[in-house]
Amino acid sequence: MPVTSRHSCFHMSAPVTFTIEKKLPGTLARVGVIHTPHGDIQTPAFVTVGTKATIKGVTPEEMQQYVGNQVALANTYHLFLQPGHEVIKAAGGLHKFANWQLPTITDSGGFQVFSLGAAFGKGVTKFAKGEAPEAESVNKKGINVYSREAATEHGKLCIIDEEGVTFTSHIDGSMHRFTAERSIEIQQAIGADIIIAFDECTSPSADYEYQKEAMDRTHRWAKRSLMAHKQNYQAIKKQGLYGVVQGGRFTDLRKESARVLGDMGFDGYGIGGSFSKEDLGDSLKVVNEILPEDKPRHLLGIGEPEDIVEGVLKGCDTFDCVAPTRIGRTGTIYAYTGRTKTSACGTITYPETVKLNLRNQKFANDHSLIDPLSDGHVAQTYTKAYVSHLFRAGEMLGPQLASIHNLHFIVNFTKKLREQLLKI
Repeated sequence: MPVTSRHSCFHMSAPVTFTIEKKLPGTLARVGVIHTPHGDIQTPAFVTVGTKATIKGVTPEEMQQYVGNQVALANTYHLFLQPGHEVIKAAGGLHKFANWQLPTITDSGGFQVFSLGAAFGKGVTKFAKGEAPEAESVNKKGINVYSREAATEHGKLCIIDEEGVTFTSHIDGSMHRFTAERSIEIQQAIGADIIIAFDECTSPSADYEYQKEAMDRTHRWAKRSLMAHKQNYQAIKKQGLYGVVQGGRFTDLRKESARVLGDMGFDGYGIGGSFSKEDLGDSLKVVNEILPEDKPRHLLGIGEPEDIVEGVLKGCDTFDCVAPTRIGRTGTIYAYTGRTKTSACGTITYPETVKLNLRNQKFANDHSLIDPLSDGHVAQTYTKAYVSHLFRAGEMLGPQLASIHNLHFIVNFTKKLREQLLKI
């Protein structure tokens, strides 16, 4: 019997619900459907990232025809700064403004406030890579505190307090403030189907003491986000709200965060913060064993092929990542090797993937298809030599074709995992 969401934090028919079609014994993997006002999302699914209400280099029509994604994500921080959420609201919301005729998500803006604030230029990512370099504006605990140096840097001030975050725009240095209530207000104006509670994304190098402090603050902001959303009756009929599990790389904090947020009754859950490659699976496992089974789970900002496999087996339903278009713009594409790999737990097999930098000289005379093993339009139409030429010549079609190919590749890699789970 399918498992469906039985309750809503709003005591009314929830705009976003989840149905589980199949569970894979011995794992946390499941196949399901997220129901939204703008259509269903068959999970597991990859969410394409359109930071500023645009998938860079890809039109909405090309998304539909050549990528085949079911859902797209836009960024609250960036849309707040440009063009402004009121402009999008006046246009009739994100779907009309961007011609996105599909389910949509906006994040809370918390990660961008941090990464484009005091951490800007310091290499902060979703995966920890050892200790992050220290600076005056980022102390040993990972908190962003006021410093004279940071305050005079263009767009690099970020001050976190109990009520919210004060930051300066990376565009023009103007000062702004996000609170839980303000983030929800902005996201309601933007109008995505799924919005996300305001959270504090900590530095990968933050110690246990500060990770707990930030997690507790995220929980308080989550309650305020819920209250703010419930006060807008029109919004709660059209938008589902996700809470965000934090806790860094510490398993006990992740468990606590999952318990606290799970009891709040969100429509779904994001799993945020930074991980190391080694502890990603364990962190996801302990969280998803605790989160309500009948609610969807989104792994925020992580979506390389092997990470998706790991996330699916550990109970995640959707994934987003900027990598497909980011590496595509610089000439790197995903391709299949023709070999298969087996998941660490031995449950499923999946195709091995590789990244090819088409700027390399060896591809200048390689007249084979972009990826003979992929069924995408770009992969089956253009050659490595041609796209390599486009990048070498500085032609804008190069990044466009590489981005379309990479997005189709990841979207369909995830879709094929779904199909395999249904057959097992």
